[in-house]
Amino acid sequence: MPLSRRVLIQGFLVPVLAFSLSSAVVAEPVKRWESGSESTDTVELFTSEGCSSCPPADRWLSSLKSRPGVFQSFIPLAFHVDYWDYIGWKDRMADPAFSARQRDYVAAGDVSQAYTPGIVVNSHEWRDWFQGHRDWQSTPAKVGKMTATLDGQERLTVAYAGYQPGQRLNVAYLGMGMTSEVKAGENRGRELTHDFVVLDVARPEGGSPWSVTLPPRPQAGQARTALAVWVSPPGSPEIVQAVGGYLD
Repeated sequence: MPLSRRVLIQGFLVPVLAFSLSSAVVAEPVKRWESGSESTDTVELFTSEGCSSCPPADRWLSSLKSRPGVFQSFIPLAFHVDYWDYIGWKDRMADPAFSARQRDYVAAGDVSQAYTPGIVVNSHEWRDWFQGHRDWQSTPAKVGKMTATLDGQERLTVAYAGYQPGQRLNVAYLGMGMTSEVKAGENRGRELTHDFVVLDVARPEGGSPWSVTLPPRPQAGQARTALAVWVSPPGSPEIVQAVGGYLD
């Protein structure tokens, strides 16, 4: 708070405002996300703009942004695969690493085969969506609390109470409100909108607590950007614990 005092200037008492040192120091902005001790649900959609059956699944995933608990009790992730690019439309959000992630799930026995739209809930294939179900079965496990803090210099610190040697940290930028006008392929002439699009994934070395300066945020035409952070076992795509939230 400003402190008021008076000084004598040429015979007149003049009020002067003096600020304490603490008020002159501006705290850097900080974002903090914290899970509970039970596992956060994760909903992964493997999708492609080159797939004519994917838009309904994309719209469903987008609808989750208005569901209570988003980025708190559950985190959606849209991985655009590249294996449909050859049929006429190159998905600008696709990455060979995301196709590899789906194949890793197949190799681990968590998913039957690589296909789109493919939905993985809590690291296991969820086919009930194709029977009209839109709510998944939550299966929380006692895995330990995770906390992620982002300071004003884009320095991310992540602490995981359930950390075991060899577990890997994954940090992903997510794009919200991304729109494409598809000009070729199976979705030719359609305008598609996507949310929770994984734009980039970093895997810092080391163990808990991790501390890493984030790379610049991708500029891919997203309306908003979010961050998702999760821990995986060694050599596995499975998600043990996760946190996340909006950056803007």
